Amino acid sequence: MKFCSSCAQPVVYEIPAGDNRKRYCCLNCKAIHYQNPRMVVGTVTTWEAKVLLCRRAIEPRHGYWTLPAGFMENGETAGEGASRETLEEAGARIDLGGLFSMIDVPHVEQVHLFYRAELLHLDFVPGPESLEAALFDEHEIPWDQIAFRTVGQTLKWFFEDRRSGRFDLHTSAIRYEPRPGA
Repeated sequence: MKFCSSCAQPVVYEIPAGDNRKRYCCLNCKAIHYQNPRMVVGTVTTWEAKVLLCRRAIEPRHGYWTLPAGFMENGETAGEGASRETLEEAGARIDLGGLFSMIDVPHVEQVHLFYRAELLHLDFVPGPESLEAALFDEHEIPWDQIAFRTVGQTLKWFFEDRRSGRFDLHTSAIRYEPRPGA
């Protein structure tokens, strides 16, 4: 951030009085610009024993498979956002269930929330951000082509829970680990 969104004057990056971390601060109008994590919301949508995945038509990870998910919008609940993203990315109408996983991804300032859901019918078609949408049995999942670690972890938890006959809420954090020599 270079300029204040309130008065358009330059900002400085400093710890404001009474705070404990650096923020963008406007010396002119005294606005403090807080930047907080973005919420990514999506679903683990099933039809019988199969899970709905979408192959990405956009970056990052173009061509890789993911659960239908995207950024939560202002004015919607996390569940509403997950349902909207499933409709937008897979053209799928769903019956939204409970929250299934919450994974913090602090190095990209995100929190990923995935809900369980059931397809209402098999009339689904990929949206503009997806190359294709398809149902997969567990043994058909293209594990080496999963777009994001949060999606892979959520799918692993889902299949483990399904085998145990009990679905729990799972939480975790994925931290950036630089490659050796990088």
